[in-house]
Amino acid sequence: MKKKTILFTAPYTAEMIEEEINDPDAGEVQVKLMVSTISSGTERANLVGEINVSGAQILDKAYFPRRPGYSSSGVIVKVGSNVKNYKTGDRVALSWSVHSQYCNMPVSNVRKIYDDSIPFEEAALWHISTFPLAAIRKCGLELGESALVMGVGVLGIIGIKQLKVAGAAPIIAVDPKKEKRELALSVGADYAFDPYDKEFAKKVKEITNGGANVCLEVTGVGAGLNGALDCMAPFGRVALLGCTRSSDFNVDFYHKVHAPGISLIGAHTLARPKCESSPKMWTEFDDVMAMQRLFSTGRLKLGDLVEETHSPSGYKEVYERLASEPTFPIVQFDWRLLNE
Repeated sequence: MKKKTILFTAPYTAEMIEEEINDPDAGEVQVKLMVSTISSGTERANLVGEINVSGAQILDKAYFPRRPGYSSSGVIVKVGSNVKNYKTGDRVALSWSVHSQYCNMPVSNVRKIYDDSIPFEEAALWHISTFPLAAIRKCGLELGESALVMGVGVLGIIGIKQLKVAGAAPIIAVDPKKEKRELALSVGADYAFDPYDKEFAKKVKEITNGGANVCLEVTGVGAGLNGALDCMAPFGRVALLGCTRSSDFNVDFYHKVHAPGISLIGAHTLARPKCESSPKMWTEFDDVMAMQRLFSTGRLKLGDLVEETHSPSGYKEVYERLASEPTFPIVQFDWRLLNE
């Protein structure tokens, strides 16, 4: 039996291949994918062949093939011999999966969906939602503190929703695209500004009475970080959530960081404990379960953020757009639309 999988085989080249479906190993489960979410920033970097795309590891060249995707949901169809807490038929959310009809996953990357009312579309966003959630925790946000979100992509827009639930006030979204600013306001931001507005930093400081306490820097570019630092209150905390892969920029550390006592916090999602949560530092598993509880109690929903749903058979057009469009929507593949 074969499965279909999306693969990046060379820079700017996505293909759908067929490969054998192997049985899961002893500590794995085999999941029939229902929905997978495109992480636009990471997948664009992999698609175009950026070199430094793997966390702290610095590569000497772009290696292919690359398997895109990591936030998805589905149904368990087989379990390995050592698996005790999962069974066939379980609905699950997956972390670090790929865009494929079937995925063999270690149980450490599988989260059971306990609430049957939760749609697969929602659960397929949980893994990626833990990225801004971890950043918010690391900043130690307290009720009523002001928050700035630099960049309204998938992580930024999810972060705005989470900040609202966490009690940030006001929440200020920043993006050069008007449609992104309008989207931010519609999901919970109190203000939305253009970073190229010459009065941008002044406006932020006025409405926050001196500057933002917390910032999620999601642009991953030096100009975004510099713009955020201009808006911070003394002793503010800036989470570097966006992947700043280029070091070709300068920061006036004395005036923007050192003197006002700003904390710059590394917020890569892998920079977290693996086994035991503690204040400000939760495991990915516990963050996913927190997202499930927030959905089940009606406090936080993410599925309404999905702007487009495609059959995986339309992958070529989707990835051509991802490589060329500066503003890419939140997109999911529905594997139920793909003919077996």
